[in-house]
Parts: sequence; C-alpha cells; structure tokens
Amino acid sequence: MAQSNSEQIILGIDPGTTIMGYGVISVRGSKIQLVNYGVINLTKYKSHELKLKTIFERVTGLINSYTPDHLAIEAPFFGKNVQSMLKLGRAQGVAMAAGLVREIPISEYAPKQIKLAITGSGTASKEQVAGMLKHIFGLKELPQHLDATDGLAAALCHHHALQNKIPAGNKKNNWGAFLKNNPNRLG
Repeated sequence: MAQSNSEQIILGIDPGTTIMGYGVISVRGSKIQLVNYGVINLTKYKSHELKLKTIFERVTGLINSYTPDHLAIEAPFFGKNVQSMLKLGRAQGVAMAAGLVREIPISEYAPKQIKLAITGSGTASKEQVAGMLKHIFGLKELPQHLDATDGLAAALCHHHALQNKIPAGNKKNNWGAFLKNNPNRLG
C-alpha cells in the first residue's frame, strides 16, 4: 500500500453454487478492521442460470455497498466431479465479472495458500481457519456457514499478499492487470 494512512477495502469471495461466502475488510496502515461477512444463499434457486444471475447481482450489490479497492477470490480446487467443477468455475467467473465491470483488480488464491496465510498450515480445516479468524477479529461466535469465514479468509490473505507477508497470487491470474493491459477485451 502506497500510503500508510489511506484506507483500502478488500472484498474476499469464496465461490459456491449453493452457498457463496464473502468477507469485507478495511485496512488503514497496520490496522485491519472487519467490515462485514456473510453468505449468499443460493439454495432456493432451482436452475443454474438463476444462481449465476443472482451471484452477479449480489456481488454487484456488495461492490456498490462497500466500494472495494481489491477483490480476492478463492480459486476452484480440483475435484473428482467434473460437472461440479464446471458449475463452480462458472460461479467464480460470474463473481469475477461483477468486479471486472467495475474495473476492480482481482487476485485469485489457491485454497492451500489462503489456509497457509491465515493459520500457518496449508492443510488446515475450515474450522481451524474460522477459529483463527474468530481470534484475529474478536468474533463472539462463528457463523452458521463457514463459507462466510472462507470469504473473509480470502480478503485477509490478499492483505497479507499486499504486505508481502506471503507470495502474491499467481500473476497470470491477476485480472486487474489483464484488463489494464488489454482494455479492448472488456466492453
């Protein structure tokens, strides 16, 4: 971060097609503050297309509400079910598109990289990540859906990457840099 007194807002997203987690943090100098976190519940939508539309609208709403300077998103992990991976990739892409429309720099982080940044172990469980975030932010209790803390973890991981406390996300996956270098590709 260029100035220690300038505020940076980071929106973290844990993509999902049933439950999508998000977390918003504010960083001013060395002070990190939790702004909000929660989930986008997609269980009531039957069609995948309606879920994608809702993801776009809700992420756009988060962007409008919090005006983030950065969007950090968890990269899909490799699973055995190809259909699930395709659906998850679409959900991630729609969330990213909401940020791209607003020209917000986007960075992806592998699940292991996020876990390592938060707990010190790339093999930590969701519960361990949530427990560490509970301690860091002084949360009274954990949310019903740990996808919310996973979204928060993505935001905090990105902050650590900006501070060079962990390696930054893969540069080829920095969508903000891609847009800057390829302005004719959007619109």
